[in-house]
Amino acid sequence: MTTASLRRAVAMLVTGALALTALPTASAVPQRPEPPRTAAAITAALNEDVTIPGTAWMTRPDGKILVSYDSTVSGAKLKSLTSTTQKFGSQIVLEKLPGKLTTKLSGGSPIHGGGYTCSLGFNVQRKGRYYFLTAGHCGLDAENWFQDENERIPVGWVHHASFPWNDYALVVYHKGIRPGGSVNLYNGKSQDIAKAVNPGLNQLVYRTGATTGLHSGRVTGLNATVNYQEGRVAGLIRTNVCVEAGDSGGPLFYRTFAFGLTSGGNGDCSSGGTTYFQPVVEALKVYGVSVY
Repeated sequence: MTTASLRRAVAMLVTGALALTALPTASAVPQRPEPPRTAAAITAALNEDVTIPGTAWMTRPDGKILVSYDSTVSGAKLKSLTSTTQKFGSQIVLEKLPGKLTTKLSGGSPIHGGGYTCSLGFNVQRKGRYYFLTAGHCGLDAENWFQDENERIPVGWVHHASFPWNDYALVVYHKGIRPGGSVNLYNGKSQDIAKAVNPGLNQLVYRTGATTGLHSGRVTGLNATVNYQEGRVAGLIRTNVCVEAGDSGGPLFYRTFAFGLTSGGNGDCSSGGTTYFQPVVEALKVYGVSVY
């Protein structure tokens, strides 16, 4: 082989070697990002992993999950919460709530039992027997309920209460009491209730309660989950209507339509807040009763 031929052969070998070393290694191949999870999958993960009192979540209309936390969630609790939420990136939006998420213990008209004050939700009936609905956490605090703070004028006794996970209770009126089917508006008037339905987003709503009377607002979320200090409640209606202690169990409604029972929230009627309601349709189905 001539010297020129030898040089050409060496040059070809060097060029091939350079081409081989220029190929990307397997580790350098870009990885596909994990596909975004569905809202249902994220909610299921939150239900499984987050049990911190003072937290709540719901699916927004844009498909993102709004995770709320109150003033009690700080330090290690907040770190634990964010370690879970950050796994889902921009699919989760964090929101800090002022004050503390609580069941608003202490409605329609006031009812008293066991030293507590709650509010009557909706009067209901089944086969000529009369009952009323109120919050489940109220139903667990007292077996018998009265019209007066001294607890001398009996109204009825608790047939069943469900809390946590749900927040509704059914109270049986004592025989001889024939209540009307309306809601007390605390202005000398009342609103007749004819039908129970589930509200839609941005629905105008009213609610009444023993502590703060009549207030209005809008539905800001559906199927919300809240971790109260006393336990978790799911499937709630979220609103921007204010409530205070004693309003628990009171009715959420619009005109003749019954929507829900006051469960709890944060804030008050001076500064505002977020309030959650137990859908009344679910309670009616469970107990086999109807509004009238």
